[in-house]
Amino acid sequence: MDLTNNIEIQSLVLKLKEGDQRAFENLYKRYSNRLYWKLRKLVRYEDQADELLQDLFLKVWERRQQIDIEQPFEAYLHRIANRMAVDYFRKLERQAKLHDSFRASSSELSENLEDLMVAKETQTLLTAAISQLPEQRRRAFTLCKIEGKSHQEAADIMNISPNTVHNHLVKSVHFLKERLASSGKELTPLVFIFIIELL
Repeated sequence: MDLTNNIEIQSLVLKLKEGDQRAFENLYKRYSNRLYWKLRKLVRYEDQADELLQDLFLKVWERRQQIDIEQPFEAYLHRIANRMAVDYFRKLERQAKLHDSFRASSSELSENLEDLMVAKETQTLLTAAISQLPEQRRRAFTLCKIEGKSHQEAADIMNISPNTVHNHLVKSVHFLKERLASSGKELTPLVFIFIIELL
């Protein structure tokens, strides 16, 4: 009986290799139920098992000419099922990593945008506060803090002593810190350093 069955299967596989759709359907009816439960056990979900089963037989049809009729056909099907289950879990792993990466990138982008908005808003407040400084203090602050000139260079330009430039800066910094603090806005580290670091 087994010999007869094997011969029958070999005949069906041979016809399958030649593109016989009836032979393909016959083989599907013979093996699909067992393969479904194998896949169901491997991947645990009905829908995924059914989808993998359809993909499995699609592969069998597409690669029918590569089938070795001397090898047990059922074993051939089970090897494909095992590989598909492995590929399925690899795909899930890649998707999980991609999702984590996307979530991390989104979080980082959100934080960067938030920092940028805070910095821009603080810069606007700082610019407004600088404009309220008395002229000499504003000029000293602009020369030293914004244009990066030394106290001596600023003193030469303003025709005052370096010590006077320093005093203007100290008073300017104090004023600006008070103005920004009273605005209720938290200073970003970069802006804070920019304000308090005397040259």
